[in-house]
Amino acid sequence: MSTEITASFVNQYSSNIQALVQQKGSKLRDFVGYESVRGKNMFIDQVGQVAAVKKTTRHADTPQVDTPHKRRQLSLETYHWADLIDNDDKVRMLIDPTSDYANAAAWAMGRAIDEAIVNAALGTAHTGETGAIEVTLPTTQIIDSTCTSSFTFDKLREVKRLFDQCDAPSEGRVIVLSAKQLDDLLSETKVTSSDYASAKALVRGEIDTFMGFKFIQLNAKNSDGNLILPDVMNDDTKIGRSCLAFQYDGVKLGIGQDIVGKITQRDDKCFATQVYYEMSIGAVRMQEELVVQINCKE
Repeated sequence: MSTEITASFVNQYSSNIQALVQQKGSKLRDFVGYESVRGKNMFIDQVGQVAAVKKTTRHADTPQVDTPHKRRQLSLETYHWADLIDNDDKVRMLIDPTSDYANAAAWAMGRAIDEAIVNAALGTAHTGETGAIEVTLPTTQIIDSTCTSSFTFDKLREVKRLFDQCDAPSEGRVIVLSAKQLDDLLSETKVTSSDYASAKALVRGEIDTFMGFKFIQLNAKNSDGNLILPDVMNDDTKIGRSCLAFQYDGVKLGIGQDIVGKITQRDDKCFATQVYYEMSIGAVRMQEELVVQINCKE
């Protein structure tokens, strides 16, 4: 055998591109309210609770009850993404990655929707006639504000109590947490056997609901490389993570332009193929009573 046969060895390359592990699109979009928006800002009017007046005499005067009105402002932001594929790139790669780039862009847009929903749920809402009044999530809707313990059954029961006491609808209740918090449920010793069995099935993915809540794991990262679920900080030190619970009517997603993708040739870039994606969305917390922040030590 010739000692120079190694010069004839060839490299074999796959004809497919493998997408690295990632969250493929939005997990929360279908679990919040939806509004179609025209313009940069949209105002959503709300009617508050009223009480019936007891009639104490015959032929009594008709009561005049002032119905409380509120208003929330929803503002749109535009997100976009683009990348170029030179024609000689396709020759060197022996494949055309255009469709794979398009998939990656669409998935990134979906994760941006989740980030907008989480930020709106836990952040500052704008209310009033012109949206000038800022409303933060009250401390009564924050469980373990000092972040002293991990995700526990006691915290889950507290979330349920907060929803029940304000007569929140039993359907459409969601818990959003990371894999770490879900795993912490199994580390407790003070749980009933039935609770433990249910939590174990939840972690294994056999069920996705527990105690009336649909559990959604959100482990995606934002453009800064941080988890979408925000850190809990003590001065400059991270001490935990904020998870959240909400009911369908508690958060509203506004869409001015849904996800749009375009694949075109750029004559100013030697006719390279450009993959471009864009959307205009916004989100707002509609009712503080229907959103709960759950701080969990890590």
